[in-house]
Amino acid sequence: MEFDFLQPVNDGILKLVQGFTSQQLGSKIVFHTKDQFPDLNKINIAVIGVLENRGSDNVIANIDLSAIRTELYSMFPGNWDASIADLGDILPGNSTTDTYFALRKVVSSLIKNKIIPIVIGGSQDLTYALYRAYDDLEQMVNLVSIDSKFDFGKEDNDVLASSYLTKIIIDEPNNLFNYCNIGYQTYYNSQEEIDLVEKLFFDAYRLGEVSNNIAIAEPVFRDADIVSLDLNSVKSSDSGNFVKFMPNGFNGKEICSLSRYAGISDKVSLFGIFNHNDSVQESVLVAQIIWYFIEGFHYRSHEYPFGSRENYIKYIVPIEEETLVFYKSDKTDRWWIEIPFVSNGSNKLKRNTLLPCSYEEYLGACNQELPERWWKAQRKNVL
Repeated sequence: MEFDFLQPVNDGILKLVQGFTSQQLGSKIVFHTKDQFPDLNKINIAVIGVLENRGSDNVIANIDLSAIRTELYSMFPGNWDASIADLGDILPGNSTTDTYFALRKVVSSLIKNKIIPIVIGGSQDLTYALYRAYDDLEQMVNLVSIDSKFDFGKEDNDVLASSYLTKIIIDEPNNLFNYCNIGYQTYYNSQEEIDLVEKLFFDAYRLGEVSNNIAIAEPVFRDADIVSLDLNSVKSSDSGNFVKFMPNGFNGKEICSLSRYAGISDKVSLFGIFNHNDSVQESVLVAQIIWYFIEGFHYRSHEYPFGSRENYIKYIVPIEEETLVFYKSDKTDRWWIEIPFVSNGSNKLKRNTLLPCSYEEYLGACNQELPERWWKAQRKNVL
């Protein structure tokens, strides 16, 4: 059984949690112990550790996630009604391929059971295994990466933390519909890589763009299936990571805001946090990132396209040779734009679909400016 790959939460954490008050988060978590495995029929969110980082340049001999768990479970939850389980850890296999296989099987089973895994790594090449977990679900996948780099690499390389995206793009079956990078830093990416992102009609937002207006990232997360967070995207003064010094990056408040956007998205079904440097200082930040994701999950609104259109206002905007159709939610004031179905036999979308957008993009359309993300999604649909 796939859950046999999971090792129980260590006794030190379980003993620590027993001393917590009933109000603290640890007292409300169901744990995988040596004697008992949680009843998954009652679980909404599952925390999983993956002690694998052989794909990273910064290989830590023994990854220990105890500090993260200690910080997270000592916090106080909000008024949450989500049931959370800690399923323990996946140990490194004989090879990285073995670890990918175990992670893929565990995550795929959880998603099929409508449980959202929060995966704590480990090196970011584990994102490839998370992506492959969707193979059995027969759906196109939207991947969002919070990262200072695009992580492209040579085709013949092993799956490494710095080149996993190439593997995702090339390997069959190719279920990737869209990739979006949040927070890339230009000096860490070659011009060829930046041009390739544009050529593939992917989306990318520079660190400065997002820091100046964090809300521009919200529609991107609303359309994501997988969110992969590289902790090296946070500047060292806020993360406490001085093993690999990062003078620039998101601050603690910004990275927690992005995590909350990921949690509040009705579509996100998998959240991964990678490249933890195993320091106590960074563990505090990781715990807060997880807390904000769960907080966001609590406020999911289950809006269109998951609900009905009754509570939405439809706006039709003629622009050049196109007629754009927008929808605005009465409940949350969030916006969507319609991508029309193109009957050419090769399109990836089987019907009209909605792309999350912002109010600013609607105003731009009213001023005869074609939304860039809509245009890219349209191109991917017909190619």
